[in-house]
Amino acid sequence: MPTSDRSTSRRSFLAHTAAVAAVPSMATLAAGTLAAEPAAADPALPDYAPVPAGSLGPALNEQGYYVGQVERNLYWVTDGTYQAAFLTTRDGVVLFDAPPTIGHNLQRAIDQVTAENGLSHKVTHLVYSHHHADHLGASSLFGRKVTRIGHVETKRLLLRDNDPTRPAPDITFENHHTLRVGGEHVRLAWHGTNHSPDNIYIHLPDHDTLMLVDVALPGWVPIYNLNLTADVPGFMAAPATALTYPWKHYIAGHLGRLGTRDDVVLHQRYVDDIAANVRTSLATVDPTPYFVKYGANTWAAVKTYLDAVTERAAAPVIAKYTGVLAAADVFTASSTLVILESIRLDLGQGSQIHP
Repeated sequence: MPTSDRSTSRRSFLAHTAAVAAVPSMATLAAGTLAAEPAAADPALPDYAPVPAGSLGPALNEQGYYVGQVERNLYWVTDGTYQAAFLTTRDGVVLFDAPPTIGHNLQRAIDQVTAENGLSHKVTHLVYSHHHADHLGASSLFGRKVTRIGHVETKRLLLRDNDPTRPAPDITFENHHTLRVGGEHVRLAWHGTNHSPDNIYIHLPDHDTLMLVDVALPGWVPIYNLNLTADVPGFMAAPATALTYPWKHYIAGHLGRLGTRDDVVLHQRYVDDIAANVRTSLATVDPTPYFVKYGANTWAAVKTYLDAVTERAAAPVIAKYTGVLAAADVFTASSTLVILESIRLDLGQGSQIHP
């Protein structure tokens, strides 16, 4: 197959895959190229609850992305799994994050919008939400002349990681920074660790929008281990901080649609329900049988005890949110274990003092 044909086929495949995020494409990639025929589903793989229709976003175009207007000259881009945003101005474009899965489609989306509005398509500024590669790995596509802005800890971590796809920010701040470009302003703030040590709040007051990545995911539960969060108490507190800002539109960095204030409140309830059930389970699951059973094998006793607490705490949450939040039956147990360990270790609940 000619190179151009392979490229077109691959773009079509990626577009189709992300467009039906709830029902992944059955096509496969073999040795870096698209397989000619779709593979059959493995019957050994587990079945999960259907994704609620309200959790899905808009259909993607042939290149595998969707670009839409948030408000006025603020736009968002998604591939169905990741999200970025950009602000068009009279002096150029401000880009917010650069996920590698969207990659070159970021510039395609910007070109599409700016061509329609007769504005410059040049990205002059790139704001980093935090240092993780899955949100910044396409940063290098925009060259060295772009001014990158991020938290001081983002710069420290990126210099440590020395990843050429994620150049360190040129402008940093500790707590607050206002970015002014082409008559527009964006307020950046750090309110302590949450998903990561450097994750920031990106507020566009003139566009009624807040961008907070990897915390509340509209229509979905967090992925493994509460979004692989670095600070569980900080993560659990972050939505309340987000809600202190005035905004209507919420950009979460993940999955297929924009969020609302109701989405953030629903996320809070979900996490609070897990925490409440964990506390109840810690108070009611007796650890004695597990330590009697495994004797000197302490880790086996600890594992089976914590698994039992996790299962008891997670079960009612899974039942309550299946059909409400997508993947409640997929990831709730792993997030429950993380919240359990935070309640035990960060908050000191469930620990027994030897008499």
